[in-house]
Amino acid sequence: MKDVYILSVETSCDETSIAIVKNGNEVVALSILTQMDTHANYGGVVPEIASRMHTENITMVLEDVLNKSHMKIEDMDAIAVTYAPGLLGSLLVGVEFAKVLSYVYDKPLIKVNHLIGHIYANKIDNKLHFPSLALIISGGHTELIKITGDYQFEKLGETQDDAIGEAFDKVARVLDLKYPGGPNIERLAKEGKNNYKLPEMVKDNTYNFSYSGLKSSVINLVHNEKQRGNDINKADLACSFQCAAVEELKRKLELALKNTNIKNVIIAGGVSANKYLREEINKLCQKYNAKLDVPEFIYCTDNAAMIGAAAYPLFQSKEFADLDLNASSNSDIC
Repeated sequence: MKDVYILSVETSCDETSIAIVKNGNEVVALSILTQMDTHANYGGVVPEIASRMHTENITMVLEDVLNKSHMKIEDMDAIAVTYAPGLLGSLLVGVEFAKVLSYVYDKPLIKVNHLIGHIYANKIDNKLHFPSLALIISGGHTELIKITGDYQFEKLGETQDDAIGEAFDKVARVLDLKYPGGPNIERLAKEGKNNYKLPEMVKDNTYNFSYSGLKSSVINLVHNEKQRGNDINKADLACSFQCAAVEELKRKLELALKNTNIKNVIIAGGVSANKYLREEINKLCQKYNAKLDVPEFIYCTDNAAMIGAAAYPLFQSKEFADLDLNASSNSDIC
């Protein structure tokens, strides 16, 4: 069979990324230009700045990928792009760029959901196993998905308020840690112990998540201790919060493992880079004799390689987008 090369574009938040992916699982070249240092000055992503920086950087990133691969756009079989969900201004930069490439070089255009991209990051240098339970955990999403085949999804549960990554970032802020909060919470937690007793989250029998209460309890604890003139052991509190946050994921995933008897688990999204979380989910999978798939660290955060991997099944089924494709800030995968 002829090899299929897909040029993929990802600009959903604050990473400008372009990749060339071969046959849906081999990364020929990848370029990621992060805006993290810029947004750290503001304590979080500023949408207007993000979209402007994408506009400034995207042609540079394309040139980098083509130089790394020693390929030309004419060699591509299709152009793929993240169209949703994300920051609307950022998404628009990538969508319009991909549409121009598709039109000028007469290549099919493939639209990819960002969350599905995170799932298919597990396919890079690997193989997806079906059926699977997928935990999508990021700054904007906490979802438990049942996958029975390529692009066959059933949502079992989702966050009812804050996403887990959002909770990490807000707790990091109250502990005076720099953006991005998640990695800094993880680093600090290694120095601490699980000594702070935090309220248990709602223990129901659904697959839904809730992180607002946990986040608020940490914020209130810090505020009350400061009011009393007491010192906070930040490392211990970071550790206690991280343990509680991950325990909620484990509890819901365990419920699904028991009820579905599925033996394959995928974790995806930026929070899947957390090593403590990986270790705890792996222990749970071993308990139920389930196989755990986790992307390499470079494919956990936003990147275009995962978009190319997710675009491949759509290329095979000839599900192409028109040039009137628009971006969307919100979109479910099922």
